Amino acid sequence: MNSVTASASAYISLSLSISPPTRKARSKFQLGKCKPLISSNFDCKCRALGEGSQPETQSQTIQPTIYQGVYGPWTIEDSDIREVILYRSGLVTAAASFVLASSAALLPNDSVMSNLIEKNLDLFYAIGSCGLGLSLFLIHIYVTEIKRSLQALWFLGAIGSLATYSTLAHPAGMNLVQYVIENPIAVWFVGPLFASLTGLVFKEGLCYGKLEAGLLTFVIPSLLLGHLTGIMDDGVKITLLSTWLALFVVFAGRKFTQPIKDDIGDKSVFIFNDLPEEEKADLIKRLEQQQ
Repeated sequence: MNSVTASASAYISLSLSISPPTRKARSKFQLGKCKPLISSNFDCKCRALGEGSQPETQSQTIQPTIYQGVYGPWTIEDSDIREVILYRSGLVTAAASFVLASSAALLPNDSVMSNLIEKNLDLFYAIGSCGLGLSLFLIHIYVTEIKRSLQALWFLGAIGSLATYSTLAHPAGMNLVQYVIENPIAVWFVGPLFASLTGLVFKEGLCYGKLEAGLLTFVIPSLLLGHLTGIMDDGVKITLLSTWLALFVVFAGRKFTQPIKDDIGDKSVFIFNDLPEEEKADLIKRLEQQQ
């Protein structure tokens, strides 16, 4: 009798375990985590095995690349990217303005394009100067004194250009570029601005080994000094000017082929330079102890 009772109990338990759930049970199942109904079994299995999508509360962020600098690790921030883009944009603006302004000397004198460019030479000169000034403001140079010197040269050149235009060129009914061409002595007033450009391309050539930048370091002062001293004829000047235009276009265009990291340099050096002297000494001491 006991065996019969045990068998009946086992049969009832087995029947209940394989029978379909009641409506109440189904409603609870549908309101649970495993929905919709079409993929409920698949979702439940995934949750049981620890698979599937991550919870929405867990944000997956990309960790920035950490670079090891001389004075410690550093990363590239959004502000660094903006500065580099503005720096390169300033160079492109300066190059485009210079190419447009200088192309008037290479075009036929009676062409429509040449006349149009000559009427806007001062505008091109001003836009190019502002683009160069922006790049010199954002340039990354480890030695602060060199950076300030280039900025000072640009400022002197900008003031000299403005003074030459307002006191000499404009009263004579000429634009600034034409006045400098016909009066080589005016190179003394506008020359510092081009000296700052020479320093910038020298820095680029020295840091990145760019051939066009290295050549510009010699072409720019050679043309200006040749015009100032009068030892060059027009043919040599046109040749140097054409070379300057071609190299400047290549130089500005290739800036956008470099990684952002190149124009930033070793950011830890700039962070170190901004520290107070006591913190600099403490950091150097810690680095020496680690070594």
